[in-house]
Amino acid sequence: MRNDSGIRPVEYKVLIEPEAVEAQTKGGIYIPETTQDKEKFARERGRVVAIGSIAFTDPTWLETPCVGDTVLYDRYAGSMVKGLDGKDYRLINDKEIGAIVEVPEDE
Repeated sequence: MRNDSGIRPVEYKVLIEPEAVEAQTKGGIYIPETTQDKEKFARERGRVVAIGSIAFTDPTWLETPCVGDTVLYDRYAGSMVKGLDGKDYRLINDKEIGAIVEVPEDE
């Protein structure tokens, strides 16, 4: 997986691309941009884009996420940053990742 964000995390930081926020509900109601922005920051699931050099080096970690994995992380963790590619990313500490999500191969 390629990192087009222009952001390389350092030390124990992890760069996550949060899942997209829908602009319209299933019922067809459009969601205002201000609400979408709040929802984007409240997301708890995303894809690992890049990992800092000493992230996940704690010997107590039994399983560590890799670039491309879908993970669950703490709500409102880290900070939102805009990449050179125009996408929003979240820069968080490795300890704020709570789980690796098993995604079926057909998705």
